[in-house]
Amino acid sequence: MHSSDSKNDQTARHVAILQESYRRCTGRYLFNPELTASEAVAWLEQAPFALVSHGTQPDPVFNYGNQTALRLFGMTRDAFTRMPSRLSAEPLERTERERLLERVLRDGYIDDYTGIRIAADGRRFLIRHATVWNLLDETGQFYGQAALIPEWEALSATDAG
Repeated sequence: MHSSDSKNDQTARHVAILQESYRRCTGRYLFNPELTASEAVAWLEQAPFALVSHGTQPDPVFNYGNQTALRLFGMTRDAFTRMPSRLSAEPLERTERERLLERVLRDGYIDDYTGIRIAADGRRFLIRHATVWNLLDETGQFYGQAALIPEWEALSATDAG
């Protein structure tokens, strides 16, 4: 197997986990469930919403961001998937973010998150109505958390939280 085949299989598995965990938590689908694995990967990559996820490390690192998310955060995929997800929030927002993630761990998901995030170049933006959910793998083991960001708005440097 070529390394690109292995990478494609890993991405297809990750997308399947995103879809199934989202469906389990919300009763809705991220994408049409009739899509093939490769069609689903391609559709999510170009989706009109930002989609990100992080793993289960003690300081979780992003392991997925679609094209919309990468543009929003102003990063390459390689840089994004090396960044601890907490760094996507400004220091003052991190406490709020921790409370959010604890709530998601307890309840399985939330679908009403609004908060300020920061791009690689320092631009700040407000995300609205984000859904954040727990990811479980095929065996039901905790696999991380994901966020679907349907709306965002650039903030000027003078906007206060």
